[in-house]
Amino acid sequence: MNEEMKRIEQVLDEKVRPQLHAHGGEVEIDHLEGGTLYVKLLGQCSGCPSADLTNETIIEAEVVKALPELVEKVAVIQSVSDELWEQAKKLLRDHEL
Repeated sequence: MNEEMKRIEQVLDEKVRPQLHAHGGEVEIDHLEGGTLYVKLLGQCSGCPSADLTNETIIEAEVVKALPELVEKVAVIQSVSDELWEQAKKLLRDHEL
């Protein structure tokens, strides 16, 4: 892990993750590109209707405040977990449509 990512992880560990953990959530860095930090929300935060608000008020606010020279904004990558895909496949296999 490079020095930039270590600095971002430290901010996430100290300022962001405790707030997300309180709600059963987690955040994972995907990549940093051109001042935009791309993250994935996991746990209870994954697919939550308030994910954009969580990003703006918690993740982006804390990371940009702590590292303005490195991160200008944070974007959430919306994805479906492998576990959810497997549940969907099982439902389709086990039930007639």
